Amino acid sequence: MDFTNSREANKRLHDLVPGGAHTYAKGEDQYPEGMAPVISHGRGAHVWDVDGHGYIEYGSGLRSVSLGHAHPRVTEAVRAQLELGSNFVRPGVIELEAAQRFLATVPTAEMVKFAKNGSDATTAAIRLARAATGRSMVAICRDQPFFSTDDWFIATTAMAAGIPSAVAELTVTFPYGDLTALENLFALHDGRIACVVLEAATQADPPPGYLRGLRELCTRHGVVLVFDEMITGFRWSESGAQGVYGVTPDLSTFGKALGNGFAVSALAGTRELMELGGLRDSRERVFLLSTTHGAEAPGLAAAMAVMETYVEEGIAERLHALGARLAAGVRAVAATAGVAEHVVVRGRDSNLVFATLDNQGRPSQEYRTLFLRQLLSGSVLAPSFVVSSALSESDIDRTVEVVARACAVYRRALDADDPTPWMGGRAVRPVFRRFA
Repeated sequence: MDFTNSREANKRLHDLVPGGAHTYAKGEDQYPEGMAPVISHGRGAHVWDVDGHGYIEYGSGLRSVSLGHAHPRVTEAVRAQLELGSNFVRPGVIELEAAQRFLATVPTAEMVKFAKNGSDATTAAIRLARAATGRSMVAICRDQPFFSTDDWFIATTAMAAGIPSAVAELTVTFPYGDLTALENLFALHDGRIACVVLEAATQADPPPGYLRGLRELCTRHGVVLVFDEMITGFRWSESGAQGVYGVTPDLSTFGKALGNGFAVSALAGTRELMELGGLRDSRERVFLLSTTHGAEAPGLAAAMAVMETYVEEGIAERLHALGARLAAGVRAVAATAGVAEHVVVRGRDSNLVFATLDNQGRPSQEYRTLFLRQLLSGSVLAPSFVVSSALSESDIDRTVEVVARACAVYRRALDADDPTPWMGGRAVRPVFRRFA
């Protein structure tokens, strides 16, 4: 495969854009050397790069494009709204319609406020919790990879440059699934923790009783419970993980699949908390998500079309069915090639990822590089195995065929105990690292 145009575009991107992309997870360093395609367009579950190569795509838009690119219902809704205007000096009626639609889809919430990205929504939840409790500290789940671009979270990562230590000291962490550890954290910082922030579920279902115990523990200690539903929302179910597991948080944040690639996110929660940012409450006011483009009409039109499509077409069920077919196929060909303990598919069927392990069973960026290189050579663009509903069964079957060939190469590298000859250059890198 010739990536000449993509290589040139990547060079120019680095000259003009720090990191060469507007999201670190899309960076050139996340792909094998010389094989980071720059996309020209996409339709459904397929994308094409500037060199003319077509790919079956997974993890579309970092999980945001769950219906597939240029989905007709979404694009038509946006096109119709564009004819009516995008942003006004007063709320548009679409803001009322979108709020009604969202709260009907996520009935555990009483109020909603829209924004353009997940970080803003989740940071707004932190601000509400701090104002409501009069406390400063935030407890986040340390086993989950990302919550916000804002200081309260980034201070806990390897890329904490530019964040004052005083800010970092206000965020503490706890392990997922361990109620005793969280209770001990509450005791250690007695009366200082404003909120607990976590994804209700990630690669596996929560341990029995964990979420209900978490809910009770937060209530007992006066701590606001925040569910980050950026990934689980519209993948676990239309109403997110809270709809699947039957546990209601005080606040929750949605984004990604909510807009099928259009920029829209949501902060949802109880009326008691949300009204702190309103005009009908006697308590001290919270400056809550007052943004020029927060309720941009085309984005809200996209969100309403997404919600309608999910409910009417059973999209969440389709995502699970497609993912189950893919997971079974990958596991079967990995076993046939003798690499089932090294190429490992994990996660809920609607949100699959893969691990690449070396001969000692350790996560390996070198083996990940080998695997990604083989997938790309087979016209599969897959930083994860997260499916979109636009995939066909034949797309899945074709992907499994490509994975089978990749697993054969993987076996050869394991036998040699050296993936280097199949890497094509430097290894892919972790997103969070201190130096480039």
